[in-house]
Order: sequence, then C-alpha cells, then structure tokens
Amino acid sequence: MYRKIVTSGMIALSIAATGCGQSAAPSPSSNPAPSTASSGSGAPVKLEFLQNKPEVVGEWNHLIAVFEKRNPGITVQQINPPNTDTVLQADVAKGQVPDVIAMGADATYIAMAKNGIFKSLSGSSELSKVSSAYTKMLEDEVGKTTPYALPYTVNAVPVIYNVTLFKKYHLTVPTTWNQFMAEANRVKRAGGTPFYNGFKDAWTLAVSWNPLAANEEGSKFFANLKAGKASFAKDLPKAAARMQQFVSLGQPNQFGVDYNDANTAFANGKSVFYVQGIWTLPVIRQANPHITLSTFVFPATNRPAQTKMVSGVDSLLAIANSGNAAKEKAAMKFIDFLLERPNASAYASIAGLFSTVKGVQPTDIAIKPLQPWIDKGRVVDFPDHYYPPAMAAGNQYESILQGALSKKASPQSLLQQLDNLYQQSASHQ
Repeated sequence: MYRKIVTSGMIALSIAATGCGQSAAPSPSSNPAPSTASSGSGAPVKLEFLQNKPEVVGEWNHLIAVFEKRNPGITVQQINPPNTDTVLQADVAKGQVPDVIAMGADATYIAMAKNGIFKSLSGSSELSKVSSAYTKMLEDEVGKTTPYALPYTVNAVPVIYNVTLFKKYHLTVPTTWNQFMAEANRVKRAGGTPFYNGFKDAWTLAVSWNPLAANEEGSKFFANLKAGKASFAKDLPKAAARMQQFVSLGQPNQFGVDYNDANTAFANGKSVFYVQGIWTLPVIRQANPHITLSTFVFPATNRPAQTKMVSGVDSLLAIANSGNAAKEKAAMKFIDFLLERPNASAYASIAGLFSTVKGVQPTDIAIKPLQPWIDKGRVVDFPDHYYPPAMAAGNQYESILQGALSKKASPQSLLQQLDNLYQQSASHQ
C-alpha cells in the first residue's frame, strides 16, 4: 500500500554514521532449471529477505518455496516486521542489513541508497526487463543517475467506483475536474453520497492531495521551492481550493472515520466513489466479494490532454551492498526469478498492483482502464516523495491538511501553513 515518508533525522543519522484480481492470477513459474548454490565453493547460501507488506506474506512464502525448489543451494528467510523503517534503522546501525529488501520508494529507501547501503545495479541486464520510466523515477528520488534498486510493482491513485451505483445514478466517466464535480453533485442531489472518506487517519488526505498538487505544480516546482522561487501559497491555489471542494462532498462524519472503516463502508455501498490507491481493491473485495468495481484516472485538471495519473513505485527490489560475493550473486538469482513474467504477474495480481516487468498486463479488470496511462508514460510521482523528510515525519503535512480542512480554513491559510512547515523542515536537512 501507499507508504508516506516516515524517515526521521534519526534514521538518516544512523545511516550516515555507518556509512488482487477478479480473474485468476497465473501461478509462479515452477519449470525446473539447473542451479547450484552461489558461492564458489558450492556451500549453501542463506538469504534474509525483508519485505514491508503484511498482506502478501503468503504469496511471498509461495514464491520462495518455488524458488528454493529450483535452487536447492539457496534458502530464503522472509522477514516481515510491523515497522520496517525501525527495523532497518536498527539493522543499519548494527551493520546487518538483510540481503534482499522489498520496500516502498520512500525516504527510508532514499536515505539508504544515498549512503551506499544498497548495491549499485548499473549495467545489470535486469534493468532491461523493467519499465525505464519507473527506474528513472527511483533515480530522481535519490538524486543520482545510479540505479540502486529495480522497480517491481507500482501503484496508482485513481477514483474507484461502484459500478452498480454508477449505473443507478446514470453517471459518465469524467475527464475534467468540472465534470467530476458535476457528477458528484448529481449523486448528492439524488440523495446519495458521492465520496466516502476515512480522514480520521490523517495520511488518507494525502491520497487526494497528491494528484491535485502534482498536476498543478509542474516539473520544476521543487527545484524552485528549494531556491526560494516558488511556494505552496503562490503555486498551488487551485489544488487547495479543489481539495476543499472535494472534502465538501464527503460523508458528514468523514473526519471521525478511519481508513479501515471507510474501506468497509465503501464496500457495502455507502458511496459511489472512493478516492484511494489501487492497493485498497483487495481489502474492499474481502469486505464484499460480490461488489463490482472499476476505476478512472483522478481528473485533477480541466485540461484532459495534460492530466497525469499519480503512480509510484510501491515495491522495489534492492540488494544489500555487503561485499559478500556469494550472497550478492544468490540475491540476484532470487531477483531474476521474481522478474520472470509468470511470477511477476502472480505477485502483482495478489497485491492488487501493476507490474513493471515488460509484457505483464494486469489481470484485474477493475484497473485495466489505467494501464494505457502507464504504457504511454502519462504518470507522475507522488509529490510528497520530494518533501523534506521532517515535513512528513509523524504525519506533519497530512495533519495540516486534516486540521485546515476539518475547520474549513481558507485555501490560502492551508497553503501558508504548508509553506511554514516546509521552511522549518528544510532548515533541518
């Protein structure tokens, strides 16, 4: 699922100090392939594999079992702690980083990549197997032209909708912001609820804020922000006003409902639309297996040809820069296995995500309308991946959104608070 930036200065210091689908998913590839242990002596190799998604522990165990059967000289131990950031902080401090890591492209990853924790993958043949657009996205986040990880699955923030209710209210898929608001107001006038929100959890406000901000700020916003040539108040007035308009069409108790309850409510038909990431689809279907869902790109602007879909790397694959040649070779063998199309497709389907592996198409009909946007490169990264780490630590900027919107503060007041937080956070970098 979407992971907001949670890295604190403590993590950065510790690093520096040490220097699911509706149709059946394809089964992992189990064709036998000759393989031996990766050390020169033929000794067994044990890999520690840390991943941060509790909802896919079972699928990882299945993939690992198939891999180990094909590679009897290598064993893989999955580690799925409650808080991967805290665990990785401790691991880095002890110099015991897991051999392979699957994690989000957040500030924890960025700090570790910048400080040499991960092995450089420059020149590796594996790069040609995955989308170059998302590889570049990872490089841009780190600020280097060196790939320290492979993008494995990517998410997207669309508008999820209940197909039955959509038809009930005779709606059409909007391509502009004005059309989107008109359809939402049509639902409201008919006595329905357009949007169900779980804003008791502050991070959920970032889900709708990100596409609004990303489609208004432009590619040079953060460089100009750093140089003092841009500001939230100056450059994002439409995003703030539209965020306020969006919130006005949510259910009355939206700031008292958490993420889990919002998922359940939407699954049970309490609203037509749900602005959440595609990672939510398996949870919604678990709450109501009979619901029919579809998606469309969040129409954040009134310029359809210029609108981009917010999509980021949900899970990347990185190898610890341990200097242990046998382990690094075995780790790459494990990654090669994960990049095989049947395996990549099976994992992405279970996780409810898009695969970056070339030739892999989504099996979930609900997200197929979004695939062309990925294929054409009409995507933009989550803006908060570029905020100073302290700005998002402890729900800082999301709490500003939560407080300002729940109190119906003016858009300029909201943006000025973000500017103040940015200045405070930037001064501590």
